[in-house]
Amino acid sequence: MWFLFGNALKREISFNPYPKVWVLLNQRAGENTQVLALAEALGWPYEVKRFTYRTGVPYLCLQASLAGIIKAKSDSLNPPWPDLIISAGARNEPICRWVQQEAKKLGHQVRLIHIGRPWNRLDKFDLVITTPQYRLPQRPNVLHNSLTLHRVTTARLEIEVQRWQSRLAHLPRPRIAVMIGGSSGPYVLDEKAARRLANQVNELARKMGASLLVTTSARTRPGILDAIKNVVTVPTYFFEWSQGQKDNPYYAFLGMADHIIVTGDSVSMLTEAVATGKPVHIFDLLDESDFPSLRDWNLETMRACIYRWAMQWMPRRLTRDVSLVHQRVIREGQAVWLGQTFVNGPRVSSLKDKDLAIARVRSLFYDREFTPVGKRVKPVVRETKPAMTA
Repeated sequence: MWFLFGNALKREISFNPYPKVWVLLNQRAGENTQVLALAEALGWPYEVKRFTYRTGVPYLCLQASLAGIIKAKSDSLNPPWPDLIISAGARNEPICRWVQQEAKKLGHQVRLIHIGRPWNRLDKFDLVITTPQYRLPQRPNVLHNSLTLHRVTTARLEIEVQRWQSRLAHLPRPRIAVMIGGSSGPYVLDEKAARRLANQVNELARKMGASLLVTTSARTRPGILDAIKNVVTVPTYFFEWSQGQKDNPYYAFLGMADHIIVTGDSVSMLTEAVATGKPVHIFDLLDESDFPSLRDWNLETMRACIYRWAMQWMPRRLTRDVSLVHQRVIREGQAVWLGQTFVNGPRVSSLKDKDLAIARVRSLFYDREFTPVGKRVKPVVRETKPAMTA
């Protein structure tokens, strides 16, 4: 009897209740938000891995390699190997393949999930979770979502609102949150565009008797916030994003706002705004009146022009078309262009993209003895320390 009990106990101890998950972050805040959103939603414990990348490395040419990172300044990559890696960005693709290759030598299978647009062949990944701007083809292992994954929840917004309530209590209602991105792809957000944005949001707030909650982001270049401050006359709280800043009111702004304005360059911010179910207004950065004359051209302008040309004439794989996301949310009544009005009020989206992603990820482990689909466990996050040696 005790013999049988002992064997059962051993089997229980060796049983893995959920997969071992690594989350690979990169230098882009929007992509990091998406990989963390998926990891949190799965409800499985996960380890976060951060890296310091080498400059001048042709990442797109690397296969299974760690040549693109400075090992001494990056988190360690050692056994026990994960069952699942969630990642995004071209710089992390060689790292994922290297881990998968090393684990395979020990007979261990590592499943790879890439969010966004991978640069390697699609069949190299177990699952790719993408959105319309990347225009990826239909494949069995590609999940086409309407919007990006996000970390907006009622609980998170309520907590952040409570944290910031006293600091923003002096601002009259209604409140308009203004989420500012930056130049990207075909979009230019320079001082001229910033002044146009400031004039429009200031006029909207004046007509509504509202105040503004204005924040920049990682993409916003210096000088943009000052250009907006010089125009705005209504009561406003300004927050300027900076690297490593911990006390960030972004989610508090989303929770407190009655209306949300988002610059058209950022799909991630647009998704998070739509997720609140509040009226969302998109600021059009493709207004030709903002485009500088030839004598005022700079590197930022030249990059935008080259990107616009590439969207027309180069293979679609090389560019992204954010306007496809704009068209979709406007068509579905989830947002309008800044200056337009909602006909019947904003239509709240069910935003089932995250649920679809969770189901697809868990389906990768149907043949393994992990936590059954639908059963959630309390997430546990473990941050690994940077390796001390190369």
